[in-house]
Amino acid sequence: MPDKSAGELSIAAGWLQGVEHRLSANADQRPAGEQPSLLVIHNISLPPGRFGGGEIADFFTNCLDCDADPYFREIAELRVSAHLLIDRAGGITQFVSFLDRAWHAGVSSFEGRARCNDFSIGVELEGTDTLPFDDVQYRVLARVTAALMRAYPAIVPERICGHSDIAPGRKTDPGEAFDWARYRALLSCEGFGALRGGR
Repeated sequence: MPDKSAGELSIAAGWLQGVEHRLSANADQRPAGEQPSLLVIHNISLPPGRFGGGEIADFFTNCLDCDADPYFREIAELRVSAHLLIDRAGGITQFVSFLDRAWHAGVSSFEGRARCNDFSIGVELEGTDTLPFDDVQYRVLARVTAALMRAYPAIVPERICGHSDIAPGRKTDPGEAFDWARYRALLSCEGFGALRGGR
């Protein structure tokens, strides 16, 4: 089986090449002239704590079977998305062009600027706040981050954060189980410097 975490990724016209593309309607245009300048890391599992199904992709594309689990009825009316999902095996699915606005951040603020969806890219890791992420997810995340930083130079290490950083008190992901030091080290191996020192 090929190593999904090996090799350089490339982006063309807002889309990561060589990965699955599954278009979400839960997106719209960025404000005129806005380029991505912030990377936000999230986690998600559906149902909570369960991995390996296609429910996350179904959720982001408004195809979730609400009778499949009681929790799904609670989120049936939500219309959300992310640009990318990295599953437990390191597989990547892109739902929204990086040139467009995915609906991932909600009410949020970064360095005094509100509406982070306007200027950010959202990457979801299949996981929870408290369970360790898989090694391959870190390696793939570092490769994805490097590709994004090459394509969108305004995304620099100081502008990579967790959802909890832009929505404190409202969101907790990527959570205490996310190893920022490991991510920093892998990103450094990709040729980019350290992330913000607090994480």
